[in-house]
Amino acid sequence: MIDRLPSVRALRALEATARLGSFTAAAAELNVTQGAVSRQMQELERLLGVSLVVRSGPKIALTDQGRRFVKTARVVLQELKEGIAAIAAPEQKRHVTICMLPSVAAKWLAPRLGSFLSEHPDIDFRVSATRRLSSLVAEEIDAAIRYGRGQWPGLQSEWLASETLFPVCSPGYAKANELNAPEDLLRTMLLPAEIAEDWAVWFETAGVDAKQITEGPMLGDYVAILQAAIDGHGVALGRSVLVDDDLAAGRLVRLFEIELEASSGYWFVIPENSAPHDGLETVREWIVRELGNDM
Repeated sequence: MIDRLPSVRALRALEATARLGSFTAAAAELNVTQGAVSRQMQELERLLGVSLVVRSGPKIALTDQGRRFVKTARVVLQELKEGIAAIAAPEQKRHVTICMLPSVAAKWLAPRLGSFLSEHPDIDFRVSATRRLSSLVAEEIDAAIRYGRGQWPGLQSEWLASETLFPVCSPGYAKANELNAPEDLLRTMLLPAEIAEDWAVWFETAGVDAKQITEGPMLGDYVAILQAAIDGHGVALGRSVLVDDDLAAGRLVRLFEIELEASSGYWFVIPENSAPHDGLETVREWIVRELGNDM
């Protein structure tokens, strides 16, 4: 029988070490020394009477007991965090503002927003949806989800997800136009998008000679492009992260297995010298988890 409980510091050390894979990385995140993390892990192992980690050079692996106990530690830490927030300042909410493209806000975030709000009612989550490349510091924006290659001056970038591109249209449009082979798309209305991977690249990948491509109007925003496809006005190049919900709901259907790997991806970015805070970290962890689940 264990007559005392582990310290919160020890639980945080275990959780960070398990997630990051090393004492050094865990120490940097917790703003303590590597030796302090090591001592906290040793304290926890003595208390429990089991080995939680296997130490092999700079990398740390969890034992079976460690994998089981870290799940408990995460639950305890989350409930403790929520309990403190509820008691210490129930009338105050933590404000977090995230900037992203309108297409990401509408097609990825909006369907999942209810899940976030139910998990984190203490966070005032605000979204700035714009096609303009906002200045995070000047506009007092905490972070952004950006689409690109991860290199923006003055910002730290964390990779979130890549995507693939493939033709999509409404079920009725596919049936009416008898779209059975890639070359059949040459007699349809192709909806263009302002990204590097366009219809010419897709037809080349499909092995179709497409010197004459009939493209529809340039609608600009990707939400408008998808809506045109949903309404039966043509075929769009579906971006996997942004069309998954429409495919699952049957509003769109995928045409053919031929797909392109996007040269850009989604990144979570914050100003280089920004001071981290719990609310932002909660939002970041949720975004990383949700985008990871969608891949």
